[in-house]
Amino acid sequence: MKLSGKSLSSIHRGSELYLSLLAAHKKVAAKDAMTWGAKASQEAAIRLNWVDLPRTSQALLPQLQDLVEKFSDVTHLILCGMGGSSLGPEVIALTYKKNLFVVDSTDPNYIARSTSSSSLDSTLVIVSSKSGSTIETSSQRAYFQELFEKAGLDPTDHLVFVTDPASPLDIDVRAAGFTVINADPNVGGRFSVLSAFGLTPAALIGAPVEEILTDAANELSAMLLDPQSVVDVAYLLATNSQQYLGFTDEGSALPGLSDWIEQLIAESTGKDGTGRLPVVCESVANAALGGAFTVSFNEGTASLGVVGELGSHFIFWEWVTALLGVALKIDPFNQPNVTEAKEQTGAALAEWKNSLPIFNPNYSEGSVDIFGDGQSLKDALATFIEDVREGGYIAIMAYLDRIDDVKLAELRSIIAEKSGRPTTFGWGPRFMHSTGQFHKGGQKNGSFLQITGEVEGDLPIPGRGYGFATLIMAQAIGDNRALAKRKYPLLRLHLQKRSAGIDQILAAARSL
Repeated sequence: MKLSGKSLSSIHRGSELYLSLLAAHKKVAAKDAMTWGAKASQEAAIRLNWVDLPRTSQALLPQLQDLVEKFSDVTHLILCGMGGSSLGPEVIALTYKKNLFVVDSTDPNYIARSTSSSSLDSTLVIVSSKSGSTIETSSQRAYFQELFEKAGLDPTDHLVFVTDPASPLDIDVRAAGFTVINADPNVGGRFSVLSAFGLTPAALIGAPVEEILTDAANELSAMLLDPQSVVDVAYLLATNSQQYLGFTDEGSALPGLSDWIEQLIAESTGKDGTGRLPVVCESVANAALGGAFTVSFNEGTASLGVVGELGSHFIFWEWVTALLGVALKIDPFNQPNVTEAKEQTGAALAEWKNSLPIFNPNYSEGSVDIFGDGQSLKDALATFIEDVREGGYIAIMAYLDRIDDVKLAELRSIIAEKSGRPTTFGWGPRFMHSTGQFHKGGQKNGSFLQITGEVEGDLPIPGRGYGFATLIMAQAIGDNRALAKRKYPLLRLHLQKRSAGIDQILAAARSL
């Protein structure tokens, strides 16, 4: 990996921290579960096979080739997965310009869009889940399976499953005659891009899987021979930033890499009241807002430039994250606060008895309902920004359709400019498997702007007494309650009409 940037001059390779990271590097290479301390060792002992994946995943290639031949008539690929199961394949698809519709949402408008322009006859759905118990993925699986059945198609011809061996999902779908690819169970989700979770979708869309693995294996060999680059980056992320890392894909040929790194670092480090929060931005200039340490994937003006092939980046950043865990004295493999939002979602669904309640806003303006302080939309946004804590950040969380409602993403740069604070933007519930852990477990200085919206038509979830419209709202309200318990600044804006409401919010934010 080639490094550049002015920050390299700040590295003190004889310092105590640097030398400790060098020692930790050797322990990671040896898959020493004690690398992160005794408390983390039990989890680490069953999560360290990602270290070997650039080499061990070569054994998957014949199986993946058979899979490609079996489904050679497929013209439309849909991937159902969350977090590491979806973001890795999405980067691969974007980088190699391959078509893959990633369903990492419970928004019914977005899910309906996945099959709106293609024939079900030539559609293949990949369901990726370690256990099958994730509510988003299990609901999506039930929806698509019924969709094929109603079309008179055999679901076993149109669904492929990637899961851990002997998981509940593995046992269930094998018994039903589905095609299954097993992943290494000793690899955590966000470290799984070079396992079957990342490579199965990559192979089916025609991406160069062997090349990706070769690049990763070459990078692994280079790191083992000379660890300076990977230790340098871990050292810089630990010392040149107290909290914020501004990532941008600008000027690189790797679109989506920042999003993948965001979930890797945020979910791995955001716990125990500490962590590093990646802020994915449109440019280096935007990434630097709020004093963030900037990272790009070219030799540009960022504090740090990291240049390499996609496969090289995968193993490199996983290794950096593992070392960053050592520097921050945290367990990079657990996610202690993710279940909290899930439990709050379940509580909301039970409370509502599977039917959406009526929510009474504090104030309404045009197409926007305001749940928070303020007598107008502009006033609510201004009050929200004023309440941002000293040194804190803003998180915008949009429980909407990331294709039809993509214009809303412009809000990130507007709010960042108006507030002068690092500002993240995440599509819900996708972000809950990424920055969601950091929001609750990282530094306690976040301010949270939720945006929800009405749906044009609900989609029922087979086997449940509610549809996706109810599920996504329960997820939003569940996360809202988890954040409210912490007394964080919190504002929810609900769009009665999505397009008009988005225009209103953007106009109000620009006028601040």
